Amino acid sequence: MGYSDPSGRDLLGNRSLCFIFICAFGVVTLLQQILYGKNYIKSGQQFSRLKGDETTNWTGPVNFSDDGSLKPARNGKKRCVRQNFQRESESESSVIITPCLADIQKKKKRNQRYLEMYDGPYDFNSTTCKELRQEIMDVKFLSMVKTAELFDRWRNLQICKWELNKAEANAFKSSLSRCCNAPSFLFTTKRNTPSGTKLRYEVDTSGILHISSEIFKMFPDDMPYSKSQFKKCAVIGNGGIIKNSKCGKEIDSADFVFRCNIPPISGKYAEDVGYKTDIVTINPSIITERFQKLEKWRKPFYEVLQNYENSSVVLPAFYNTRNTDVSFRVKYMVDDFDSQKGVYFFHPQYLLNVQRFWSLQGVRAKRLSSGLMLVTAAMELCEEVHLYGFWAFPMNPAGIFITHHYYDNVKPRPGFHAMPHEIFNFLHMHSRGILQVHTSPCR
Repeated sequence: MGYSDPSGRDLLGNRSLCFIFICAFGVVTLLQQILYGKNYIKSGQQFSRLKGDETTNWTGPVNFSDDGSLKPARNGKKRCVRQNFQRESESESSVIITPCLADIQKKKKRNQRYLEMYDGPYDFNSTTCKELRQEIMDVKFLSMVKTAELFDRWRNLQICKWELNKAEANAFKSSLSRCCNAPSFLFTTKRNTPSGTKLRYEVDTSGILHISSEIFKMFPDDMPYSKSQFKKCAVIGNGGIIKNSKCGKEIDSADFVFRCNIPPISGKYAEDVGYKTDIVTINPSIITERFQKLEKWRKPFYEVLQNYENSSVVLPAFYNTRNTDVSFRVKYMVDDFDSQKGVYFFHPQYLLNVQRFWSLQGVRAKRLSSGLMLVTAAMELCEEVHLYGFWAFPMNPAGIFITHHYYDNVKPRPGFHAMPHEIFNFLHMHSRGILQVHTSPCR
């Protein structure tokens, strides 16, 4: 029976007791949220990514850092987690299993042991090297690991000899042959582009160039190179990774050397990048910006080309309509000076096919780099391909900052190329024995 005052109000009746109980419960709940809410929220965020799926070995508490990543629990027990992510080109999620923390620590100790015991190159097919190559291959997408972790795996792999895997290399060459066919379509020739052809530009697809008899005369009769004509080829990128490498002699020993965008190779640079050049590309923007489109003095540009002796020059004349006249002027200038250099123009359909090929490999960019175009061509024209000066990160694998180019630190236009993804594919190809990527100083 409740108590009431003369006015009839319930002072401490059932309703009052219920109200007090609800308030007390609310206060306790609020305190719990204040004390523990931070961990609840972070763990909730983490498990929202996991979609509620847990895996085995959850034997101890898990702590989350401010960025939502796992931290070792105080008791150091083993734990694993499954992570889901959405691929750009697929509607369904892919699943990545992140190794247990104990396994990660064990792997790091094992890798340190490899380096401590290192007394010379390990055989390509040794158990150690198979495991180290697999660590690179396990990274299916660049976003799966931090850059430092990728560097660690790549640096560990340097204790292993590299060998050409003919089966893997031939399979890759076959796929390129089906898609692109460099021995027939790398350059625009009289054979693949007869006089009177209406040539469609690579990017300006609405623009069509009528191949007149005058233009037709500038083309070679046929492709100057055949499939797998050269045994060992070197493709030289302009990355700062090659600076102080002392790789010049090794590069010059190759049967065929490709270079990108007329970089400096004489004087102080030769010891690192060598002299020999068989093909060098020129971006028409270089002609426009550095040599005023060759509309006035042409000798400064000719003197630059003299550093490349009798190498052939290749330009993307049919990339867009702006490139055409500038590229043709290079051909006229070389002919006027009676040079023995060959001047070739990339076939627009070849470049378009190469763009599509690498897009399927995860390299999606507004424009592929000149280096990637040359590597693609070299894979069909050469038995064995070696890359120097290819690196797309501000630090070398040892974590030391490097310049963007070996001759300057001018950055490319942002969003134009997808250089990290290009290099990532090269690292995979190296691990499969398709080509060799050189990022360490030469002996």
